[in-house]
Amino acid sequence: MITNFLPPPVQKINSAIALQADVEIYVLRLDLIHPWINGNKWFKLKYNLLTAKEQEFTNLLTFGGAYSNHIYATAAAGNLFGLGTIGVIRGEERLPLNPTLDFAVSQGMQLIYLDRQTYRQRETVELHQQLKQQFGEVFIIPEGGCNLDGVKGCTEIITAVLGMKDFNSDFNTICVACGTATTLVGMALSLGQQQKNQKIIGFPVLKGGEFLSGQIKSLSEKYLVTNGNRSVSFLIPWELVCNYHFGGYGKIKPELIQFCHKFADQHGVPLDYIYTGKMFYGVMDLLQKGFFPPGDRLLLVHTGGLQGNFNHKLSSLTNTGETK
Repeated sequence: MITNFLPPPVQKINSAIALQADVEIYVLRLDLIHPWINGNKWFKLKYNLLTAKEQEFTNLLTFGGAYSNHIYATAAAGNLFGLGTIGVIRGEERLPLNPTLDFAVSQGMQLIYLDRQTYRQRETVELHQQLKQQFGEVFIIPEGGCNLDGVKGCTEIITAVLGMKDFNSDFNTICVACGTATTLVGMALSLGQQQKNQKIIGFPVLKGGEFLSGQIKSLSEKYLVTNGNRSVSFLIPWELVCNYHFGGYGKIKPELIQFCHKFADQHGVPLDYIYTGKMFYGVMDLLQKGFFPPGDRLLLVHTGGLQGNFNHKLSSLTNTGETK
């Protein structure tokens, strides 16, 4: 069941860069909670799947690129949860299937492909109606699990997941990579009730990630309206650091690959190139620039997605940008 797992470990990083900056670094290893449904995907999917079950749906339908961590995790979760899955993939079919889509099919997911222009309509009522006419009454999960059920799951990342009553007091700053900012919103909401001097920093992996400010405000406001009578009532302070995207979504460069390999060798923490690697690179660079105050204690959230490293050679990742 997707609702049961062992709490992830928190690993201290003994870094000379951090020592020189007089800052402590810890990593929340969400990548270790499940072999297939790991990282933030576990939390984004949890309540979506529970809602689908409660409403007696038998099939899930969701969206993603050809190398999507979300497609990969949804296929596995649907299979484990006893639900059929349909993946709507951006772009044309390419055979043989890449490792992500091959795994999704092995988990029972049916794949359909939309041209890029049609795919841009993935959030519209019109396209949803067309898909329901084709596949029947399906439970639709947005791309990346970006909805209120996804936010609700992410409110459990720091608190309920760790099961440590006063865990949050140990950290001044929480850092997380951002695609849709659903994870940041959920964590910021859950930390908001702690009444402590903390902040959360998001590292957008998309070029021009400043637009996520609007997404964060919209998601949090909708969630607070829907869950206004609960203990979650406001966000902790947050900010976005938008200059570590390495050229845009799905784009990577040799220095990022080298950083990820070196970090894994030195600290035993593997990083994915699309999300967590960029955030870790940014944190280490900012440490050297004096961005974090001395005495700060950082919690870096490892959001999983390591399967994406095996889809492509460096050249194809750099050229296509299709890794969501």
